Amino acid sequence: MFFKNLSFFRYPASTNAALGQLEERLAEHPLKPVGPLELSSRGFVSPFGRDEPALVHRVGDCAWLTLGREDRLLPGAVVNEALAKKLAEIEAKEGRRLGGKARRQLKEDLVHEMLPKAFVKGSRLSASIDARHGIIAIDAASKKSAEAFVSELRHALGSFPAVPVNAEVSVRALMTGWLTGEPLPEGLALGDECELKDPVDGGAVVKAQRQELTAEEMVKHLEGGKQVTRLALVLDEQVSFVLGEDLVLRKFRLLDGAVESLENTERDSLAAELDARYALFSAEVHRVFGVLEKALKLSRVD
Repeated sequence: MFFKNLSFFRYPASTNAALGQLEERLAEHPLKPVGPLELSSRGFVSPFGRDEPALVHRVGDCAWLTLGREDRLLPGAVVNEALAKKLAEIEAKEGRRLGGKARRQLKEDLVHEMLPKAFVKGSRLSASIDARHGIIAIDAASKKSAEAFVSELRHALGSFPAVPVNAEVSVRALMTGWLTGEPLPEGLALGDECELKDPVDGGAVVKAQRQELTAEEMVKHLEGGKQVTRLALVLDEQVSFVLGEDLVLRKFRLLDGAVESLENTERDSLAAELDARYALFSAEVHRVFGVLEKALKLSRVD
């Protein structure tokens, strides 16, 4: 259930009143099967699977919700191939070439004919809302996907003025400094992965995994002018993640030190187990965010 990526947005405290009606609002925007002539369908589903009724799972001030999507797979190459075949048939039969407008209409007709037969691919995207601190973390590695989730939530609520977090310092410069020996924030330590880039357009890119980041070969890259664009970090031996200059946390993972607290406590139901896991996850997400907020001077909202 733990997210693999974290894209952070912030929203003003005044929005929490609307979030109190989150269940009712999402129930008005459930995922519906994609229609035979539709390319895609979006809507909210239960975090525990489509057959479960609850669209929101709350623990304390945090809420876990999931956006579902169904897409019909109709590649442009397949449509173009069918179009070319149809055009050739018309030219051979009628001895004429169709003009631009007729070709566009023919292509549109072919898409409508092929759509109902296209395969449907489903996908899910989850988010965790921390109402106490006005933060939403989305399990998306791309800004575009994260923005799409916020847009759907905004549509469901009528208004949701969330904005992506921004840093008031150069994230690249700060991470480069950490790798060259400058002190890290308290509790943070270097992991075993990073990405280095030449600052010039089209410059070289070096990716290192399972690597001692203070090794001599890494130092040489830094001395050659490369800068850190992604850096693996560990917080108090409880959480590991890769911080990107885009402020997205990738490969987010709770380590054994954090998970052991769950395994050492007996619970009498699956619901209690899920509550405990989500409570731990959301608490660690907030703790990581707090450390990065201070180090990167993350933007706030009124």
